[in-house]
Amino acid sequence: MKLLDVLIVVVDYGLGNLKSVRKALEYAGADVRISREPEEIEKADGLILPGVGAFSEGMEKNKPFRKALYEFIESGKPLLGICLGMQMLAEWSEEGGHHEGLGVIPGGVIRFQNVKTPHMGWNLVKLKDHPLFKGLKREDYFYFVHSYYLKTNEEFSIATCSYGTTFDAAVSKENVMGTQFHPEKSGKSGLRVIKNFAEMCRDGS
Repeated sequence: MKLLDVLIVVVDYGLGNLKSVRKALEYAGADVRISREPEEIEKADGLILPGVGAFSEGMEKNKPFRKALYEFIESGKPLLGICLGMQMLAEWSEEGGHHEGLGVIPGGVIRFQNVKTPHMGWNLVKLKDHPLFKGLKREDYFYFVHSYYLKTNEEFSIATCSYGTTFDAAVSKENVMGTQFHPEKSGKSGLRVIKNFAEMCRDGS
């Protein structure tokens, strides 16, 4: 159903959970395009950077359209990174050695210690007041699959979760957001996050 006059591009670089993300966006009423072409990215009202896999591989695969990503971020339009997509927004990662990230969100990606990895399944997330979480309770359950997490400054953290340690489950800096959990796999609450993002894209905020 098309309820929102908004075009959201899901970036396809070979490591994303594209079908589930697309279905969630379509359910939210957005017009969805899966692409990695700079021209398509430029036209979008919003951008989703998904991802499942290794940090270094993700950074290698985003090289061809990295300039377009930075230009999109500079435009002020909303961007949402999911899982690996969120981690790549960081300055660096220790996964498989030291690797530089996109450097959009301050901080680095580190591995869980003294707990079974990957952290997989549903877990309680404490949500801060942010447009991405409009209409949700301050605590809700979301679905995770990851062995590393982004550690940033408190001012950029908009949600936290506990698994051996308290970690940042979602981040935000100006028009750039990220969720470590998979909203497209997190039932009604996750779909609400996707819908909220689509509405932010429509409103240009």
